[in-house]
Amino acid sequence: MLTVKPLIAFEDNYIWLISHHRHPYIAIVDPGDGERIVRHCQSQNLIPVAILITHHHGDHTDGIAAIKQHYNIPVYGPAHEKISGITHPLTEGGRVVIREIEAEFQVIDTPGHTPGHICYYGHGLLFSGDTLFAGGCGRLFGGSAEQMQHSLEKIRALPDETLVYCAHEYTIANLTFARIAEPENVAIGLRQQQVQQQRSENKATVPSQLRVEKQTNPFLRWDNPLLIEAASNYSAQPLTNAAAVFAAVRQWKDDLD
Repeated sequence: MLTVKPLIAFEDNYIWLISHHRHPYIAIVDPGDGERIVRHCQSQNLIPVAILITHHHGDHTDGIAAIKQHYNIPVYGPAHEKISGITHPLTEGGRVVIREIEAEFQVIDTPGHTPGHICYYGHGLLFSGDTLFAGGCGRLFGGSAEQMQHSLEKIRALPDETLVYCAHEYTIANLTFARIAEPENVAIGLRQQQVQQQRSENKATVPSQLRVEKQTNPFLRWDNPLLIEAASNYSAQPLTNAAAVFAAVRQWKDDLD
């Protein structure tokens, strides 16, 4: 059985540590702060065996070099992005097998936040980087709205029970916007209350369940009639396809941030 634990970095980043309950080994997802990871591993007698990178932004990659100074381990990451230290470039259809923790992940191409972003899926877990957040999605830095909507469509097709491990604690702000976009969605209001309680107790709101995302995350609800109407009203034109609805909702949130 896999265990996933967070290390908090910077203001709101989550670095995910994947382990198996029978072994002292870990795989590290998106290590922005390498020294923090090395200190944690040394203090907890953990042995890193792999690094998994979702995209090139520094708060996800800057720790690679520091970790590699201490541990000679493979670094998996997107083939279509320039990232120093990658040893195993990956594209959709690829697999990451980490025998030390008895884990295997499928690679999903998810361009949008960045042009070459990838996600890792396996064992009912999705490491979504900055593509899908709890209650939201990543901004478009180099990718298009059409690409991002298509990427999120792939994620939306995964099983409802999938646990989504995104890379940031943005949930309160995301649900604040979701409530604006879908004021009549009761599930959003209930989730907002739950999340506010979690954060008041300094608890993480991640992982989230994909079933809940489908019910409350406007960036996965481009085919919901009420959201289509709201996005059309915001953009002052009728929106007739999923990519256009998504683009309008993404622009709406950008304008409010």
